[in-house]
Amino acid sequence: MKLSFVGLLAVAAPATTAAFTLTMGTGNSFGRMFRISTWGESHGGGVGVNLDGCPPRIPISREEIQVDLDRRRPGQSRITTPRNEADAVEILSGLNPQDISLGTPIAMVVRNKDQRSGDYLDNDMNIAYRPSHADATYDAKYGVRAIAGGGRSSARETIGRVAAGAIARKILKMYNGIEVLAYVSKVQDIEAENIDQDTFTMEDVDSNIVRCPDEASAEKMLARIDEIRKGGNSIGGVVTCVARNVPAGLGAPVFDKLEADLAKACMSIPAAKGFESGDGFAGTLLSGIEHNDEFYIDPETGATRTRTNRSGGIQGGISNGENIVIHVAFKPTSTIAQVQETVTRDGQEVQLRGKGRHDPCVLPRAIPMVEAMVALVLADAVMCQKAQCELFPNEAPVSEQPNPMGTTAKREGERKEKGGRVNLSVDEE
Repeated sequence: MKLSFVGLLAVAAPATTAAFTLTMGTGNSFGRMFRISTWGESHGGGVGVNLDGCPPRIPISREEIQVDLDRRRPGQSRITTPRNEADAVEILSGLNPQDISLGTPIAMVVRNKDQRSGDYLDNDMNIAYRPSHADATYDAKYGVRAIAGGGRSSARETIGRVAAGAIARKILKMYNGIEVLAYVSKVQDIEAENIDQDTFTMEDVDSNIVRCPDEASAEKMLARIDEIRKGGNSIGGVVTCVARNVPAGLGAPVFDKLEADLAKACMSIPAAKGFESGDGFAGTLLSGIEHNDEFYIDPETGATRTRTNRSGGIQGGISNGENIVIHVAFKPTSTIAQVQETVTRDGQEVQLRGKGRHDPCVLPRAIPMVEAMVALVLADAVMCQKAQCELFPNEAPVSEQPNPMGTTAKREGERKEKGGRVNLSVDEE
């Protein structure tokens, strides 16, 4: 006798159970109010995303989404995988004929065109695990894996994130002029220098194939990547992302701290191995008086600002209106054209040389991925803030409200006179 999945649930469920709801989960969905679910494998028919929670009446064009997908796609330069994919997005639902969002789920798909499964299936990679790749852990978890292209562990999965992130980017721009821009800040030990977090542009970032707005550092980075690439090896580094014009108040005090959400978002990107907010680990080398961001009143806007930004725009898990600055560390690509020791699926020790088409350095293509995940987090945080804290307007007199904070805030009414020193006694656990 054969039992369906639903039938098995009915047998296993207690008699008191009235209904069962199955939602897409197990790590394929992200967000609360602005929520995405990605799907598809690297060598399957295509990859895509379902975006739920997009506000209605937002103009969204395929061309706008394609801009970010083109920055993510393979085959851009000699330091990216040579896989030749146009990554042309198709929008299947959620827009009217005038390309205006309906407030209903937006489904987007990109068809795979240039997959070469034989690179994986016609050699030892069919049975042997690539060292430090997700091959072994996927097999351990599911008991089966998509050998060709790595399946869901491939960076090709991020197409759906970048497509949805382009819509989030549009919403953030419309809401408060929010910009989300990332760049390669470090390749191995070569660091970018003299980058103004307030003024660098996407054009500056995309002016070279490394995607570092500091041209002198970019040349050194490129030389190092080329050196490693020609030896059949790979290399890692750091991506820095800056979000400008973010209003104060986004995030939450405890489990849903804004930097916690950003950390989860960025650490979910393939090859991500580290995350820092603001000064991060470097801040541990400072004392409190050195690390604290002193407040002052902006003489032009009357808003509360900070003289420095070591907090990276987030304090207590909540945005303070300054630039949000994060750093994401990416490991070297695990599939390399050098012989390595490994084991087969049935437990035999063997040697393996990686084949196929892979990035010698993931950093240049990681830029739109990091931007997308940051934009998705901020769009979700904006919607949560509007739903909880701005559902009803604060009708208290201006004199009884906190002074507005941040780069885009402005105080209404007369400014208070500068006070003297305040001695504050604090007793915290």
